[in-house]
Amino acid sequence: MNFFNFDTTYTNLNEIFYVINNPNPFPHPEYVLFNDGLARELNISFQLKAHPEILTGRTVIEGTAPFSTAYAGHQFGNFTMLGDGRQHILGEHITPQNKRYDIQLKGSGRTHFSRSGDGKATIGPMLREYIISEAMHHLNIPTTRSLAICSTGEKVLRENMLPGAVLTRTANSNIRVGTFEYAARTSHKHLKELADYTIERHFPNLMSTKNKYLNLLDIVIDKQARLIAQWQSIGFIHGVMNTDNMMVSGETIDYGPCAFIDYYHTYTVFSSIDIQGRYAYINQPAIALWNLTRFAEALLPLIHTDGKEAIRLAESALDKFQHSYTVYYRTLMGQKIGIKSPSEEDMILIDELLSLMEQYEMDYTNTFLQLQSEDISSLEPLSSWITKWKKRLKVEKNPIQLMRKVNPVVIPRNHIVEEALDDAIHGDLSTVKALLQVLSQPFNSEHADKYKHPGPKDKPYQTFCGT
Repeated sequence: MNFFNFDTTYTNLNEIFYVINNPNPFPHPEYVLFNDGLARELNISFQLKAHPEILTGRTVIEGTAPFSTAYAGHQFGNFTMLGDGRQHILGEHITPQNKRYDIQLKGSGRTHFSRSGDGKATIGPMLREYIISEAMHHLNIPTTRSLAICSTGEKVLRENMLPGAVLTRTANSNIRVGTFEYAARTSHKHLKELADYTIERHFPNLMSTKNKYLNLLDIVIDKQARLIAQWQSIGFIHGVMNTDNMMVSGETIDYGPCAFIDYYHTYTVFSSIDIQGRYAYINQPAIALWNLTRFAEALLPLIHTDGKEAIRLAESALDKFQHSYTVYYRTLMGQKIGIKSPSEEDMILIDELLSLMEQYEMDYTNTFLQLQSEDISSLEPLSSWITKWKKRLKVEKNPIQLMRKVNPVVIPRNHIVEEALDDAIHGDLSTVKALLQVLSQPFNSEHADKYKHPGPKDKPYQTFCGT
């Protein structure tokens, strides 16, 4: 039976960009979770649930050739050669709407790029990615998505022996800023080949433009400016913003050490390996620009044959990031306080609110919810600010209605996610399923009460990458 409608094009590129290799044949794969909504959206048969051997890569679909991709990356500012160390791409699935999605297996065993890693994953981190990526989708933030999780029937050594699992992930592609960094270090021919493929796959409207490579840089810059503004507006901290984790498609990927802010603090860091705070909440826009600069450097030979002119054009494009980010962020934050089209002056009001929230260690998500409620008695520290805010809202039409559309009632709060994962590791998936159901309707207050409370202040939350 054909579970997917594959038409794989990435392997038409030069072989330096990928290695064909089969996933690990795990001993006893079993179905754990399946995303019915995503399967329906992509026109993938629900009967796939009954075939964990396909969803773990134990059985390779006839006529396909799973592969892993090569890329490089700046990890915490240091360049290194990388690649899919524990991921196999089964193929590119085409939907009835003619949209193309990679079907990726994560934790499917060693690849050519595994180095010293075992290529495997455990149930906890895979469930965590499933939960948070689906939450991000329902918060209307571009993201890779999770189609399924299967257990592998074996134990994997991490801090101790843990149940193995494979995540089936969907993505618009696997092309990263790091893919271009890799190509730029091979040859001009290969760099051009990758850029042409990327444009044809993601941005075909650029094909006939005067300088399609400069336009590629422009559009990726804009997509990232919008994405980071969305992260900031929701209190999301990615945790590992290396260039290999920045997708040219503008999707969020790699949910290893990510987390959401409870008590608002601009320098919040959750990742155990981010000792210097490079990827702290407040630094995310600047890091995005740093990553995009690496992307621009890779594209320079294509942007113009004259090196100085290429640099001038690239710098001009990069200069647009801050303005684009500021406009996206101001719009999102303005709407969170009921201002549909906020001005630069309104940003002063927004910044004042955020400063007070930080000063009084207020919960980020719940503060906006309380502002839109009739009873704001719990917001005493904001009383003088609220007076100014209410005066500003007098010229807005239906501000509370707007706030209810953009301020989530529930987010995947760190302590709630950890409780669900702990239950799942011990064999009880009911908590995970209940959480997923609530997160699928983040703006709906029904059934949300038990998920709204922040974690304890006296227990700092720390995340780990899971490899």
